[in-house]
Amino acid sequence: MNDRVVITGLGVVSSIGIGWQEFWDNLLKGKSGISPVSSFDTTNHFTHNGGEVRNFRAEDFIPAERLPFMNRATQMAVASAKLAWDDAGLTAGDAAERAIGVSHGTTLGAAQAIEDVDALLIQQQGLRKGLLYQMPTHTAPSAIAREFDCHGPNFMFSTACAAGNYAIAHAHDLIRMDRAPIVLAGASDAVSRIEYTGFNQFKAVAPEKCRPFDKDRKGMIPAEGAGTLVIESLEAAVRRKATIYAEIGGYGLSCDAHHMTTATVEGISACMNKALREAGIAKEEVSYISAHGTGTVANDKMECASIREVFGPLYKGIPVSSIKSMLGHTMGAASALEAIACALIVRHDMIPPTINYETPDPECDIDCVPNKARAHKVHIALNNSYAFGGNNASLVIKKFLQ
Repeated sequence: MNDRVVITGLGVVSSIGIGWQEFWDNLLKGKSGISPVSSFDTTNHFTHNGGEVRNFRAEDFIPAERLPFMNRATQMAVASAKLAWDDAGLTAGDAAERAIGVSHGTTLGAAQAIEDVDALLIQQQGLRKGLLYQMPTHTAPSAIAREFDCHGPNFMFSTACAAGNYAIAHAHDLIRMDRAPIVLAGASDAVSRIEYTGFNQFKAVAPEKCRPFDKDRKGMIPAEGAGTLVIESLEAAVRRKATIYAEIGGYGLSCDAHHMTTATVEGISACMNKALREAGIAKEEVSYISAHGTGTVANDKMECASIREVFGPLYKGIPVSSIKSMLGHTMGAASALEAIACALIVRHDMIPPTINYETPDPECDIDCVPNKARAHKVHIALNNSYAFGGNNASLVIKKFLQ
């Protein structure tokens, strides 16, 4: 067993930045990545904004001959893995010598490819080269493995909006149990008609902006992106003289087994308690919570009630922010991007804000770090994610101390 598991590389593709440096700078500035959707026509939808990654050029990261075989979510996954790989100082020699693993998550994965196949069949046109190769859900981790010659364990998690945390949690276990020396862990999702139309029909999409914990919040904003973390044992990281951003203390997973779309206070609370218990962390030690914070009325209310339930009288003293207020909801990629944010938060002792906050809600009476980043000593961050089907995941990320 490896006692300590650390994060040594970060890769980001998001609506507010590509690469962790741009992402981090814009988080602290409170920059919004929300704009009118351009990838398809939203005329007949109730809303028209999304968190698209406007400046993403897949050809900057992936050989041209491979692009026809990758859907957009996979392209962003490979790009974020390339950024994390380079950030960690890994080389082709590392891949050749070690059975590096891949652990990845998604909500809809190949949705855009499915839409393309459907459109071509309706139009009675032939399918484009490589299109059918884009459709299986597991294509993202397989493409990452091929790109970096990773011969270790390869997993895809489809636990919806908690998938990123699930993938990181599994990577943590692979390292702890010495079943892989290094794991590329993360998640990706692309904006699609299927996703956008579905959430519009639920009336869960805000008309203009995402306003987590605000009394007048109207819903979430669908978005896209990818985040990858390089995870390895402390011993291996020290041996490689790698930069260590943070340590993964442990995690908690749970299923509400209650409702397909509505979470429960009991389920979310159990998940946070499991994470703290596994990490050996007292409630008093938590110095920041990265909220799921979608901006929907029910979700934010439920999450705040769960934080009160777990932390009791301590809850008002713990900063809680939602970066979805800036990125939009990147579905499966959300908690991977939030885990990257947490690693940078504990490293730099700076907390990104919850932007668009105007009117306090008595039912969300947490300290949501409104509108402006805050300098704050953060030794322990709790990264929360909750998904359809009642899938919950909480990840403990610690400041690295030798």
